[in-house]
Amino acid sequence: MQIVDPLEQIVPRDRAAHQPARPVISIVGPVYNEEALLEEFCDRTIAVLEAFGEPFELVLVNDGSRDRSPEILRRVHQRDARVKVINFSRNFGLQAALTAGLDHARGDAIVVMDTDLQDPPEVVPRLVEQWRAGYQMVYAQRAERAGETWFKKATASAFYRLIAKITNIQIPVDTGEFRLMDRKVVDAIIQMREYNRFMRGLSVWVGYRQTGISYERDARKAGETKFSLSKMVRLALDGITSFSYLPLQLATYFGFIVALISLIFLLAVIVMRLANPSNPPFYGQASTLVSVLFIGSIQLIFLGIIGEYLGRIYDEVKRRPLYIVAEELGFEQPPEA
Repeated sequence: MQIVDPLEQIVPRDRAAHQPARPVISIVGPVYNEEALLEEFCDRTIAVLEAFGEPFELVLVNDGSRDRSPEILRRVHQRDARVKVINFSRNFGLQAALTAGLDHARGDAIVVMDTDLQDPPEVVPRLVEQWRAGYQMVYAQRAERAGETWFKKATASAFYRLIAKITNIQIPVDTGEFRLMDRKVVDAIIQMREYNRFMRGLSVWVGYRQTGISYERDARKAGETKFSLSKMVRLALDGITSFSYLPLQLATYFGFIVALISLIFLLAVIVMRLANPSNPPFYGQASTLVSVLFIGSIQLIFLGIIGEYLGRIYDEVKRRPLYIVAEELGFEQPPEA
């Protein structure tokens, strides 16, 4: 199959060397079992981007889908060479899929968004408008979250406020992966190859000029959410452990607090013993058992916290790749290939 370069569709090969490079917009979207909405997402996104009159590309990362998503991606790529496809060898997770998309995107402005149409493609022009105004990262902030339960909204809001308190980064409240990043921001992010990634935090940590827009997040039209409660908890742990040492420091704080309580209790027992030496206070086995269980539970909790950090260190030391690509469609091959 002949690979068509989007730039060559706009600038003929014999004139390309004489004309200045035009900005390229890249859309990066992870795909996992989205057969019901994938073609509609591509059609709507392409229609929105064609209105700019500038070269663009869609970099869609198939994260080990088990439905017809790979077949649909191949068909869409054959129909439009501006749609580039990366197929993973297995499911590596959302953060790895986003990383692969950023690694392969070559646009001057890269938009990261979901492919389930909860992030409307029609919002992209507003992101690009802020980028053209000079901002290097533009995040989309959810004013409304249709179709989501009160529990998910409440826990998400609590998480953003918690991580803002215990870290030195300020992740905007009610934001997801939907955002536009300048080429400089993406180049900075892809240099960080940590295994347990929290892309929302990394995009804020790199700095640069940032702003946000509000939009109404649509309800899912088909399929089911891929973010279960366990995955949400895992992502929250990755975010906290990646940018904060507070959980480890809590062990020290609790140690001092328990030591202080024990000292006060000891002094109280001594005072009561001196005040009534003939009838010393006796608290029985129940109080001893409760004290031992309390101290033991605190120790186990902090051993678990230390284990979380240790496990992440172990992941980094192994130096495994963040993802493995089984197939690429539409990307330029290196000269040696």
